[in-house]
Amino acid sequence: MSKYELIAGLETHVELATKTKIFCSCTTEFGGEPNTHCCPVCIGLPGSLPKLNEKVVEYAILAGLATHCEIAKVSKMDRKNYVYPDLPKAYQISQFDMPLCKNGYIALSNGRKIRITRIHIEEDAGKLVHSRGNTYVDYNRGGVPLIEIVSEPDIRSPEEAKEYVEKLQFLMRYIGVSDCKMEEGSMRCDVNVSVRPQGSEQLGTRAEIKNMNSISFITKAMAYEFDRQCDLLDCGEEVVQETRRYNEADDCTESMRGKEDAQDYRYFPEPDLPTIRVPRERVEELRAKLPEDPDTRTQRWIAEAGISEADARQLLRYRRVADYFDSTVQGLSNGKSAAACILGQIFRRMETEADKETFAVTVTPDNLNALLKLLDAGKIRMNLVKSTLEKMLDTGKPYNEFLSESDLAGIDDNQLEVLCKEVLEKNPKAVEDYRAGKEKAVKALVGAVMKATRGRADAQKAEELLIALMK
Repeated sequence: MSKYELIAGLETHVELATKTKIFCSCTTEFGGEPNTHCCPVCIGLPGSLPKLNEKVVEYAILAGLATHCEIAKVSKMDRKNYVYPDLPKAYQISQFDMPLCKNGYIALSNGRKIRITRIHIEEDAGKLVHSRGNTYVDYNRGGVPLIEIVSEPDIRSPEEAKEYVEKLQFLMRYIGVSDCKMEEGSMRCDVNVSVRPQGSEQLGTRAEIKNMNSISFITKAMAYEFDRQCDLLDCGEEVVQETRRYNEADDCTESMRGKEDAQDYRYFPEPDLPTIRVPRERVEELRAKLPEDPDTRTQRWIAEAGISEADARQLLRYRRVADYFDSTVQGLSNGKSAAACILGQIFRRMETEADKETFAVTVTPDNLNALLKLLDAGKIRMNLVKSTLEKMLDTGKPYNEFLSESDLAGIDDNQLEVLCKEVLEKNPKAVEDYRAGKEKAVKALVGAVMKATRGRADAQKAEELLIALMK
């Protein structure tokens, strides 16, 4: 056991899913030719004035409510001054001493709560592109709205950091304020790491690892940084406060520059934007727009729809999928078949996480519900549900375009017995194998009965009858 304890806090930047930028009407769409999503405001031309996008404030409040934050009645925007090529104004409009949200938390599975100090809104910077020894600037990302979610130094292991980031990512997607695609930079983390002797209450000197855009890299960088700082202390050296980067090729962190403090940024109130005042009634209106709490929804599905916790967690990963499932199970006696259809057949047609996030499925919840009600009523069996659903997914048409009256008539016991006898006569080898002790042979016989009845027979009853006839 190490004689040192890891202390970490995260600053998580989340790009908000607004259609336009935070201070102008330029699009926030990802990609595009360099410097085509820009205007005088977002590239900081003299005389251009910002105008705050109200949707940005709403999304930030929703994020604050989802993470149990207090919403400030009054907040303001500030100028954070620093010079870097991706910041054309030589300052970033952010929030300093009066953030929009504060004092929240994320609960971990081990029962610990990672406190959230603040959530504030700000504009993103542009992007530097390094190519063949040259550096180019693309300002398309400049002015895209961000929230920065700042945690207290409550994280004690890379595993806790992983769960914290995953929960933040899930929550922001679930409430619809961001797609949180780390590979596109719409969610990225700065990780502050320090160490201290076990049992000590005093915080050590921290290093900040900048712009982490992968949960896997976050955990690797934290593990390396913990070992590096422990080695320094064991050798009698001091840990220097600095900004570092993670080198994924060598799986290590490297020094970038000395760490700036707040006074280095010369914060002062943004003179071109008014104070933000949020009436309590507006906060409550936004609270009412939040979807059902994920844990409450999970327990409701387990109790009322009868699905497993694992299936519930899978359905909850994507907000549109969760809403689709809720609509589909209305009036069904059991939601397991709906979960199986969504997580099985429908998901198989979706190759990427983005496909599942968008969930552009041709079958409406009402049409799937109508099909599954036939299963509930015992008029069809699950294999016929599956084959019919495939046709519905191909065409977008309802089940009655593919199922006839005879399909819904069912098979009575006398008909089933006649069919089972016919199947046994046509498959003597399977009968011989079963009688020789190969019990799996009966599955092939059941399959033949189900094929002959187009899935209308009761598979369990057919199997019992076949076994009885082969004795």
